[in-house]
Amino acid sequence: QVQLVESGGGLVQAGGSLRLSCAASGSGFSPNSMSWYRQAPGKQRELVARITGGGNTNYADSVKGRFTVSRDNAKNTVYLQMNSLKPEDTAVYYCNVNFIWGALSKDYWGQGTQVTVSS
Repeated sequence: QVQLVESGGGLVQAGGSLRLSCAASGSGFSPNSMSWYRQAPGKQRELVARITGGGNTNYADSVKGRFTVSRDNAKNTVYLQMNSLKPEDTAVYYCNVNFIWGALSKDYWGQGTQVTVSS
């Protein structure tokens, strides 16, 4: 059974930084893509950043230049370094990990971690 454990959320002042981590265990395989989503109150969940198995990355326009996604394949862990945080970055952040086993593809979600940015 695949499990994702997130950590690193919290309260920070505008302009500050936080680093989120998400460790995947239980699959026996290396993850394909690893992503971070966020959901603010009253809004839909949105993709923040994604890193593929080959290391290619893409970001939401709102976080480009401020957030960096990375992964440690030896630890099956994805990170999100968030700098120059803004109050509008306040949301619950979820990691998403995709696994591919032959013809089967499945996504798993973390439990979510709250990020609050005060002005």
